[in-house]
Amino acid sequence: MNNRCMIVIPARLASTRLPEKLLRSAGGKSILRHTWEAASKASVADAVVVAVDDPKLADEVNSFGGRCVMTRVDCPSGTDRIAEVAVQFPDFDVFINVQGDEPEIDPATVDLVGTVLINDAQADIATIGTPIRNESLLHDPACVKIVVAASGCEAGGGCETGQSRAGQANQPPAHPQFAGNAIYFSREAVPHCRGGITPETLAMEPPLFWHHVGLYAYRRDFLEWFSKQPPSPLEQSERLEQLRAIEAGKRIVVARVQSAAPGIDTEADFQAFAERIR
Repeated sequence: MNNRCMIVIPARLASTRLPEKLLRSAGGKSILRHTWEAASKASVADAVVVAVDDPKLADEVNSFGGRCVMTRVDCPSGTDRIAEVAVQFPDFDVFINVQGDEPEIDPATVDLVGTVLINDAQADIATIGTPIRNESLLHDPACVKIVVAASGCEAGGGCETGQSRAGQANQPPAHPQFAGNAIYFSREAVPHCRGGITPETLAMEPPLFWHHVGLYAYRRDFLEWFSKQPPSPLEQSERLEQLRAIEAGKRIVVARVQSAAPGIDTEADFQAFAERIR
């Protein structure tokens, strides 16, 4: 593996809740441009590419000097769109998926997810989680939860060694913000607390409840595998594509951040973002 890294921003023109949201302008720039500029500040990647599905988006990327690749309109998921891009860039081994509707993404978080994957040769995917300390988030289906196996990790989120697929601690040291391995993702409040959710369970360290931040780093061979697999039963049930990997036994490592930048899904989200940068 050469571990050359590319950031790919999957950009779809269609959006059910906020039509053509990536072309909406705030502060004199489109949402897509804000996201591209933020992602371009990350240092882990050798290139940034926008994967578009419509000439309008391609024109927008070209207008601000970005690089874009046209992909199919009917890609079933963002991961499939990344896989389509990966085929065109055989010299890269790691691909970071930065969602196009996250204009406030922290470049340090992009660096973190890429570094965690690069440092763990046995991981197929790296992603990001942040502790849930507010019970209301647990019951919000828009907040995707991760069940994290923190075996071997210190309470502060550190881990002295990664675990191989065979369960042997023979990997180089993981990133200090490594939280553990993802064993499930859900829109429900998981794990279930039989004794009820209390301030003590919400404050636990390592955290019991994790909010999944939709930022991923993938290895090339995983993307090749993923693009050839049909949606899995759990994936279809929860509408979460990462469950296709979980069901197949792929290893997803989770890095910890203290908070997540908000994405833009609704008109209210957009107006709040526009107000923040005004």
